[in-house]
Amino acid sequence: MTTNHLPISQSVLDRAAECLKMEAQAIENLVPRLDDRFAEAVQLISRCEGKVVVTGVGKSGHIGSKIAATLASTGTPAFFLNPLDAYHGDLGMLSENDIVLAISYSGATEELLRFLPIIQARHIPIIGMSGHDDSLLACCSTVHLNISVEREADPLNLVPTSSTTVTLALGDALACALIEAKHFQPTDFAMFHPGGDLGRKLLAKVEDFMVTDHLPFVTPTMLLSEAIEIVTNGKLGIGIVVEPDDKAQSPMDNPRLEGIITDGDLRRAMQRLGQTFFSTPVSEIMSNNPKTISRDAKIVEAGEKMNHHSIHTLIVLDGERVVGVIDSFSCLPGTRFYH
Repeated sequence: MTTNHLPISQSVLDRAAECLKMEAQAIENLVPRLDDRFAEAVQLISRCEGKVVVTGVGKSGHIGSKIAATLASTGTPAFFLNPLDAYHGDLGMLSENDIVLAISYSGATEELLRFLPIIQARHIPIIGMSGHDDSLLACCSTVHLNISVEREADPLNLVPTSSTTVTLALGDALACALIEAKHFQPTDFAMFHPGGDLGRKLLAKVEDFMVTDHLPFVTPTMLLSEAIEIVTNGKLGIGIVVEPDDKAQSPMDNPRLEGIITDGDLRRAMQRLGQTFFSTPVSEIMSNNPKTISRDAKIVEAGEKMNHHSIHTLIVLDGERVVGVIDSFSCLPGTRFYH
């Protein structure tokens, strides 16, 4: 089977670029519309004791389905209801505690408007999204959000392009605002995404990612000449200052945490102490209050703690015993926790 490769003219690429620019500008034009009406919509949803029922027909329906999925995955119970199914029993899915998010760019979609009076009669709030503030949908809505665009991005100004992009973007803006309003955390996200790679990592415990082999243990009385070699070989950028347990079978079987020294501590001490650096004990430069975390803690807690203290390493404890080290690179590869 052969495929004929038609040459792509510059005008075709220019048209594609123009489409992207127009849609980007349409989204930019939404920003001034984040007014009291948008805030009221966020407030309605955040106080909703039931579900957000998103509805729309055609392209608006496809966009609405995605908005419902985004809301549901970020802590706001939501599902999509096809208006055509509403007349065949699915209205029974609605309760008085719900909110309806109705989408129609024209604001005059017959299939959508036909069942809105039923929703109004049940005193269910309606958040309408249309391109006209005086549309029928706007008149039926408790709160109306304007999604108008100057024109569609296609050459004919007919195909829903800019308008659907703007609708989707405003739906994302609602979801993001609700994340802020509800103080939705990464741990909450993980609970809604337990099957995903990120969800598994966020639900994992510190002990699943901590470094346990060849930990860079040093003692308070150890000279820096020996300690600097241990820190370098440990490749963690730290030395864990411990007091050996004399009663243990091996002195380092049950080490008691005393402090920490870092690469930075060693460099600064070398500059400050000069020739006496190598004969100086670890206790002279160590920090006595290292940041720690339990091995049973969630990995996201470790990230939040590192981020809060602007550090990249935590000592992992099992009770009072040092059992490992967790850092911002090993706990969630590819994710930077601290600034």
